[in-house]
This record gives sequence, structure tokens and C-alpha cells, in this order.
Amino acid sequence: MNIQWYPGHMTKAKRQMQEDLKLIDLIIELVDARVPLSSRNPDIDQLGQNKSRLILLNKADLADERQNEAWKEYFQSKGFYVVKVDSRSGSGMKMIQNVIQEACKEKIERDRRRGIKNRPIRAMVAGIPNVGKSTFINTFAGKACAKTGNKPGVTKGKQWIRLNKNVELLDTPGILWPKFEDQLVGIRLACVGSIKDDILNIEELALWLLEKLKKDYPGALEKRYGISEEGTPLETLEAIARARGCLKRGEELDYVKTSGLIFDDFRGGKIGRITLEWAGQQENN
Repeated sequence: MNIQWYPGHMTKAKRQMQEDLKLIDLIIELVDARVPLSSRNPDIDQLGQNKSRLILLNKADLADERQNEAWKEYFQSKGFYVVKVDSRSGSGMKMIQNVIQEACKEKIERDRRRGIKNRPIRAMVAGIPNVGKSTFINTFAGKACAKTGNKPGVTKGKQWIRLNKNVELLDTPGILWPKFEDQLVGIRLACVGSIKDDILNIEELALWLLEKLKKDYPGALEKRYGISEEGTPLETLEAIARARGCLKRGEELDYVKTSGLIFDDFRGGKIGRITLEWAGQQENN
């Protein structure tokens, strides 16, 4: 599988981010807790040098809790502030305000020495498509102030959101980077829905996911679908198709429909709490 997706508006969005960084005290970067490294845009590290950094492990409720903790430690060891959150339910949100103040305490102290009081912290919310930025902002602000959608690329322009007298957020469109050097990155992002499904070979992707689940989470497929996990990924796909009645006319198995069902279940957490890349195994996972 060779997966690339870089619409034209992303180049413009990256240029705009470069401009906006002059106004920013803190970058709040959302990553998908199921693929924490793959869902980080390397451009953000490059653009955000000399800025305070907060990583939110979003969708933590869908990810393996042991891995959430391991990734939190991993990013903290790299000098980031880290909070595990679930933007949809609001879990973890209460901690963020204090962590923002902690991450920006040098800036607050600098302002105080200059006699500047109560200037709000300006934070840029960044991340790749469909990682949950708009849902995070709406939940954090307590009102629907950023458009949301469960497909990548809903936020097209930038908007400032005043949270309270202490914090202002700048929402930015989700941007990928022009080329995935490692194709596994593209595959993982496709699995969690950060790349449009209609450009993917959904059956090939499903076979990759089934193999991964059998290796890292043995028993999960058996529990969900009541099938044996013996055999090849293709045999597993066929067993799920039969178990769920995904048939075309004449009893022929419908691989596309079965693959779509598997991804709906995986992305909705119905197969269990799954992390597709494990901390400490970045190189060979």
C-alpha cells in the first residue's frame, strides 16, 4: 500500500501557521492516542521551536491504557507537557487549565516583571486531520465555537476563541506533511480515519489491521466476532464476513462491506482499547 494525501489547502495552512506563531505563547498539539507518533506532524516541531509545548493524547478512551501511560512518560522525557484526554466525554479536561499555566509560567513571570498584568496566554491548537481539535475546543470552551465533523479536513480557516481572561485559543486546520517517509505511518493514519477512506484500498488495509490485532491483542477478534483466530488474515476476514452475514448475491462474500464493518468497530472501540504503535517499539512496530 502506498498512501499519500496532501490537498492543496494544507500548503496554505502551513504558511499561515508560520505567520501566526509570532503571536503564540504555547502550542497545544493533539495526537491520536492509538497512534501517538504517527499522528504527529514533524513540521510542528520545526515550526514550534522555542515555544512552550503541550501534547494532548486525545481519544485516550479508545487506546490501551498501559500504552497511554507509556506514551505519556515517553513525551514527558522529551520535554513536553502531556495530558490524556477524551474530548468527546470531557475526560481529562479539568487538568488542562492548570497545565497551561504551568507550561507558560516563565512567560507569565516575564510579563509580571515588565508590569504587564492579565495578558491572556495565547495558545495555538494544532494537529493532523480528524484528530479531534474542534471537538476539544468545543468541550474545553463549553460551547460550540469550532466546526466539528468526523471526517478529515472540516476546519479550513483559522479562528480565535476567547476561553476566559487567562487563555485565548487559535484553532488551525489539520495539516499533514507532503510525504510519508515510512509507509507504516500512512497505514496507521488510514486505520484511525485521518486519511479519507475513499482514496484507500479498504480490503488491503483491513488485512493489515487484522494481522496486527492478532499479533498484539490475541483473543480480541474472537471475543468480538465469535470466530477462530487461526489461519491467515484473509481467512479471518472471510470468517468475519460469514459470521456477520456480509454476502453478495449467491452467497459470495462481500469483502468491502466486511472491511468497512471492521473499521467501524475498531474506530468506535468495539473491538477493545487498542493502540497500534507501542512506546519503546517505535522502530520495529
